[in-house]
Amino acid sequence: MSKKTMKAVVYKHTGTVALEERPLPGLMDSRDAVIKVTLTTICSSDIHIKHGAVPRAIPGTILGHEFVGIVDQVGNDVKRFKPGDRVAVNVETFCGECFFCKRGYVNNCTDEHGGWALGCRIDGGQAEYVRVPFADNGITHIPDDVTDEDALFTGDILSTGYWGASLAEIKPADTVAVIGAGPTGLCTLMCAGLYGPARVIAIDISDERLELAKKQGLADIILNPLKQDVVQEVLRLTEGRGADAVLEAAGGKDTFQTAWKIARPNAVVCVVAMYEEAQVIPLPDMYGKNLVFKTGGVDASCCGEIMELIRAGRLNTSCLITHRTTLEHIMEAYDIFENKKDHVIKYAVNIE
Repeated sequence: MSKKTMKAVVYKHTGTVALEERPLPGLMDSRDAVIKVTLTTICSSDIHIKHGAVPRAIPGTILGHEFVGIVDQVGNDVKRFKPGDRVAVNVETFCGECFFCKRGYVNNCTDEHGGWALGCRIDGGQAEYVRVPFADNGITHIPDDVTDEDALFTGDILSTGYWGASLAEIKPADTVAVIGAGPTGLCTLMCAGLYGPARVIAIDISDERLELAKKQGLADIILNPLKQDVVQEVLRLTEGRGADAVLEAAGGKDTFQTAWKIARPNAVVCVVAMYEEAQVIPLPDMYGKNLVFKTGGVDASCCGEIMELIRAGRLNTSCLITHRTTLEHIMEAYDIFENKKDHVIKYAVNIE
């Protein structure tokens, strides 16, 4: 690298992010890799950080945790990658050796920089270059026949949908309900379909996003709570029982309550969403439903499997990319994405 600075999106403080010049990153540990970012995107979690809803986020950090690129440098202890490799980067960094990592709970890695650190507590990938700790664990090879856009969501929202669908214990012939048809909800719908449910119900307040889910074959039935009584409709569709598995990917004011109400007794309710406000579990109201709740940050440890499913055509996120721009214009993209303008689902931000 001949130059010494790069453009990067920085979380300044609550309410403010800005495109700035920052120093180029370098290796800080023998297990690090430096990645030349080729394509990045904006995530709802970036908006949560901007709003001050992620207490662990550190002002002054470069945002971005969903991106792909080319390996530029590797530390001496990086064994699986070399300069020139095309890679997708995991939302989480994890040591692979602690109690939680050995059990697959990589979001809870006990290393100082473990769990969701990139773009939150350490500099992330809305930049020209990024340092990735524990590179052998945190990056995934992109096959030659998979494009950058195909692979862009591997490390975050696809991992979130994949993780949520696995937690929900979906069985063949189940009725599955997914609340939220935004980017994460659409990925959750895709991944729920891998388990062979008989019927998938998508629930959202946007008819446009619901129609996209149905048109893409991700949902069999679409429900809008602004127009229908969702609880009664799900009960009607399931002979009064409720859904066999419910995945909550919206994080709205009332969506958690909807989730447990539409679940049948003994169902799994999996909370995929990140909330900006505390939620209430009304135990007396749900007494006797014997529900199992599963929640937490994504354990994004299956990126290799996800990449193979992308390569095989089993997971196709092309419908999510509605907008494209460059890093130079990313602040305009933030405004459009945060305020849901111009029918936006996701941006592909090219790093020139």
